[in-house]
Amino acid sequence: MTEEFKGQVMLITGAAQGIGERVAELAAERGARLVLVDRSPLVHEVRDRLSATNDVVSMEADLEQFEGAEQAAAKAIQTFGRIDVLVNNVGGTIWTKPYEHYAPNEIEAEVRRSLFPTLWCCRAVLPYMLKKKKGAIVNVSSIATRSVNRVPYGAAKGGVNALTACLAFENGERGIRINAVAPGGTEAPPRRVPRNTAAPSRKDKAWYQQIVDQTVSSTLMKRYGTLDEQAEAILFLASERASYITGTVLPVGGGDQG
Repeated sequence: MTEEFKGQVMLITGAAQGIGERVAELAAERGARLVLVDRSPLVHEVRDRLSATNDVVSMEADLEQFEGAEQAAAKAIQTFGRIDVLVNNVGGTIWTKPYEHYAPNEIEAEVRRSLFPTLWCCRAVLPYMLKKKKGAIVNVSSIATRSVNRVPYGAAKGGVNALTACLAFENGERGIRINAVAPGGTEAPPRRVPRNTAAPSRKDKAWYQQIVDQTVSSTLMKRYGTLDEQAEAILFLASERASYITGTVLPVGGGDQG
């Protein structure tokens, strides 16, 4: 297993921190050549750390726009000549509150953050995979499709689940596997680049605590997961160990099916 991705080119989005960063670290340990993409310059620090032992390039891109996804795919092709695996990890709740408190622009921002990067990157990368009739795409969804205080985010991740299934139908006979992992609550270091830079009010903190309480109570294990538990599921679906799995959304939420 230590070299299961040897020689393969893996494009990972949202790679500057959290789950994306951990996927990059474990993929590097297993021989992957990496293209790391994020809107934050922190992604270059991850590249510098991993490039001591692997072929790694990084770039900043706004994946909420198709041009950013095109640029990321082009970077991989220009550098390595191929894309074997795409991990779509961009997304995350910006606000946490009951739906009636969301402003229209906030609803649109949530959907744009957590659905469009996956839509755009799949569209940008698929043509390259289809040329060689082989590839694996792993989309990062969420068990928040059934949760409190994040309706727009849950709707966006429901869209990720749907596009995963539809793309798998279209491409199963063409050599491309498309799956998703739906993480539950995950213990991670504090985000170095917060999704929401506004200081939370007392009410905001109470609404966020409701999410934490609901997340734990909905799991059978009554705990958050670890970064490794999420990253290992993603890498399993990306690997040849999952060669007969496509169109699947795998909940990784301690028994919470989302």
